[in-house]
Amino acid sequence: MADQDEDDLRMALRMSLQPSPPEAKRSKPRENAVISTVSSSQEESPEAKTRKLQRELMAAAAEKRMMMMGKSPVVAKPEKNIPVSMAEKSSSSVALDKTPTAARAEKSAVIEKVDAVSQGEVGKDLNFGEELSLKDADQLFTMVFGNCVSRDILSQWSNQGIRFSSDPETSMGLVQHEGGPCGVLATIQAFLLKYLLFFPDELGKNTANLPSQNFGPSRYSQSESVTLGNFASLTEDGKARALVRSMVDILFLCGSKRRAVIATLNVLNNFPEGSEDDQKDEIIAKALQGLSIESASDLVKVLRVNTYTSQMSACHELKALLPVFQSRLGALLFLISALLSRGLEAVQADRDDPNLPLVTAPFGHASQEIVNLLLCGKAVPNVFDGRMDLGGGMFLKGIPTNVEVGFLTLLESLNFCKVGQNLKCPKYPIWVIGSESHYTVLFALDTSVQDENELEERESQIRKAFDAQDQSGGGGFISEEGLHQVLRETSVHLPQEKLNHLCSMGFIVWNEFWQVLLDLDKSLGGLKDSTGLMGKKLFDLYHFNGIAKSVLNGSQGMSGGESPMQRPRLSKLRVSVPPRWTPEEFMADVAGPPNLAGDGSSGKDTVIEVTQPEPPQHAPLVDCVRTRWPRAICNWVGDPPSIV
Repeated sequence: MADQDEDDLRMALRMSLQPSPPEAKRSKPRENAVISTVSSSQEESPEAKTRKLQRELMAAAAEKRMMMMGKSPVVAKPEKNIPVSMAEKSSSSVALDKTPTAARAEKSAVIEKVDAVSQGEVGKDLNFGEELSLKDADQLFTMVFGNCVSRDILSQWSNQGIRFSSDPETSMGLVQHEGGPCGVLATIQAFLLKYLLFFPDELGKNTANLPSQNFGPSRYSQSESVTLGNFASLTEDGKARALVRSMVDILFLCGSKRRAVIATLNVLNNFPEGSEDDQKDEIIAKALQGLSIESASDLVKVLRVNTYTSQMSACHELKALLPVFQSRLGALLFLISALLSRGLEAVQADRDDPNLPLVTAPFGHASQEIVNLLLCGKAVPNVFDGRMDLGGGMFLKGIPTNVEVGFLTLLESLNFCKVGQNLKCPKYPIWVIGSESHYTVLFALDTSVQDENELEERESQIRKAFDAQDQSGGGGFISEEGLHQVLRETSVHLPQEKLNHLCSMGFIVWNEFWQVLLDLDKSLGGLKDSTGLMGKKLFDLYHFNGIAKSVLNGSQGMSGGESPMQRPRLSKLRVSVPPRWTPEEFMADVAGPPNLAGDGSSGKDTVIEVTQPEPPQHAPLVDCVRTRWPRAICNWVGDPPSIV
């Protein structure tokens, strides 16, 4: 009986696939052809219509049954650039549940949609994606904003696109107009700079040709204009390619390098083929009029998601959807994409306290968990390496592995936290900078700033061993037992009197321990240097603040009645790392500019004159830089760089 059923199914399928008489060639416009087709169909007899419809329904049933039996017929592969919508995928499975009239109407709608694609009447973005369930949408909205969120915070996150600055001097940067999403924008900016600075040759190629994971940065790969800090020569196409790759990198990082979920809006999927960017912006702005996301039900109505396991496919899709992410909902959509790429349950498992919202009240800033998710792929709340065991089966979660772009924070200079080496020493010399209320980006054009000299290598080794024994949460002190463990791991042999002095208080502070090591001979594992030059460095850093502020119009000056322009800021810092940092030098730097003339009465002025050729300048950013290079002295031209 089963064989008979299968034969009947195959017969029905063959009947439905019988070719219809060839259509006569037409030279008339498409509208006339449609009228002609309708009039000819009216001449068919009722019996012919019934037989035709019966064949279609039997074929649909045959396809459904054969798919269930695992014996689907061979069909042509769909075009790569014409994704099949969810409605099209399910049309055959529901055909038997519809009336003949409804079935005919649905099939006609599908044919018209495919024909529209072939004629270029609808854009290439037909992949509407899947809706979120109300349960997932509720969990997502509550995770991000909490149960009680103000309209001001929702407005901040609903009015920030991912767009480049129109100012030539900061054209490589993403501009921020609203407070709140700066953590998302700064992290994308950091990955964006990775491509602009270290893979510029790749930006002229197809987005499918992604650089290998083992592709190291080329120190001299930058163009001459970029090397000089002039980003005005970057092309719009090159910047767009870099942006797409950066966003895909982050999403696959969140998806454990196995998948990326891209969230978009169902009202923004159709663009006329060949539309210019200005036309797309106008279409999007019109579609977004009156649209607001204020609850989980709003997410269900407008949000659509697609999952990709291939970076090539994700790049093609994201490139097509770039105008959507440039719209006023772009930053929010990217955050949602990152959370869904990681998985909502996995995000909650990453966190120490999953009950708190990811967007913090009362100002709507991105939490450290959001920044860490985009930097390392996990929404952990802390910035130290690995995890900290609190005993009793309790522990705090930090950064598990080394990252491509790093993170520094002003809060470390205030002893509120301790950033680990995974974030301080990233693969590329690019760091997201955190302050109390804003995120910016610090970067270098040359990877050599990451190279460690003899002093830094030894300091890193000893500091890592010291931090492993620090159970204070980054306070910078350890127990006597911890000190003995550090000395064993780093092969440091302290004289008994120095050891007794360090242990006299019952705990050991890093600064005191470090000073002892600087005065300890190398043969004993110390860092005493008779030349006084070990560790000297000189290099340039650049700081980008994406928030648009009123500043003078570059170097062109201002005319009498002209008002300052609104643009981001790009500042250059000259950084000098002196060879030593003694308490006397520390006090001289804090007290103010040194007396370069000197009176010759002490050797201290001689040392300062060598290591500090220019009076040091101070701003909160300098405190951030010193968490990475503890003895750094910074200078700049013009206004101090701002991290707020």
